[in-house]
Amino acid sequence: MATFVYEAMNQAGQEVKDEIDAISSEEALSKIRNLGYFPTRIREKGGKKKTSAAAAGGKKKPSAGITIGGVSTKAITQFTRQLSTLQDAGLPILRSLSILEQQQKPGLLKNTLRAVCEDVEGGATLSEAFAKHPKAFDRLYVNMVAAGETGGVLDVILVRLAEFMEKSQRLKRKVIGAMIYPCVVILFAVSIVTAIMIVVVPKFEEIFVDFDTKLPGVTLLLIEISRWFVEGTPPGWAVVLLSPVAAFAFFKLMKQSKGGRYVMDMVTLKIPVMGGILEKTAVARFTRTLGTLVTAGVPILEAINITKETSGNEVYGRALGTIHDAIREGDSFANPLRASKVCDGIVVNMIDVGEETGDLDKMLIKIADNYDEEVETLVAGLVSLVEPIMVVVLGVIVGFIVIALFLPLVSLISSVSGGG
Repeated sequence: MATFVYEAMNQAGQEVKDEIDAISSEEALSKIRNLGYFPTRIREKGGKKKTSAAAAGGKKKPSAGITIGGVSTKAITQFTRQLSTLQDAGLPILRSLSILEQQQKPGLLKNTLRAVCEDVEGGATLSEAFAKHPKAFDRLYVNMVAAGETGGVLDVILVRLAEFMEKSQRLKRKVIGAMIYPCVVILFAVSIVTAIMIVVVPKFEEIFVDFDTKLPGVTLLLIEISRWFVEGTPPGWAVVLLSPVAAFAFFKLMKQSKGGRYVMDMVTLKIPVMGGILEKTAVARFTRTLGTLVTAGVPILEAINITKETSGNEVYGRALGTIHDAIREGDSFANPLRASKVCDGIVVNMIDVGEETGDLDKMLIKIADNYDEEVETLVAGLVSLVEPIMVVVLGVIVGFIVIALFLPLVSLISSVSGGG
């Protein structure tokens, strides 16, 4: 019999470090769970490598083939809904996984489900099997499933998880869909203006030179812009073409570090109109995630840690880290959230009421639902606002080009008529 050193969370969300004797890591995990703990790390005493509790034990699987990238959120959402339906129908979990694995097209998800089936058949829990595949199942997903297994309500948890993912996907689709039209219009407008600067304006310049016409300032400005587009160093067309690529690369580079992510997220939250949408989206996401985890029975400190890692916004991630530390020291959730000033007063007050009444999970879900509705309204308003702004901007640009090109022609026609 070996001795295993483990780290776990108790029912109060406090971290526990201890040792336990067991024949294998699987038995050690089972004993830890019987103590009412949620194991997070486990290793054999004297061993060199520390492994996650969810990945401990289990035999090494043969490679299922070469795969690139991860599994799309849409595919995982669909899989979760199907799995919850099969579980609600009373099918054994291994049978359900086998059915869904057979339905998948060749790819990472199919390979992952095949490996999960093998692990479950070998005696691992579903959450342990999922935890070995972070490209498909993130920490939020794994902990939700683990909570469902511990409480014996896996079918209920899968339904909640599917609903959570579907709502997140629905909101994301609405935001993306609302931005497609403005982006397409801007793309075509920039393309047309660039073509005018490169092809049309130089032709008019040749006409003006041939007739030795005195050009007004607005026309000279347009000609200089056209020359920059064609002869500049670097050429203007290259700047226009590469600027979005450079901005995207800079954005991705900044996102590589926590400090960069924090700066970028802080700046984007300050953008008029768009910042408000992003702020409410972030609040809706973290409250729904946290509320879903607490409803599933995950200890509050562990739930906050998971929410912090999956918040998608470093500003709110740091605020949740501060809240986690404050709660561990005995403070409430609402007080450090109020001090962080990342949420409106109504959010803080609703959470405060939820803590006092013992319905924090329900209150968090209610906040998420309200903010989802507000985001939809703001997105619709943004689209309505963007359309007239684009019309005005394009009208100014086209008007400037027309006036700059035709003013000299009017002078030229007048001089020719007068000379005749």
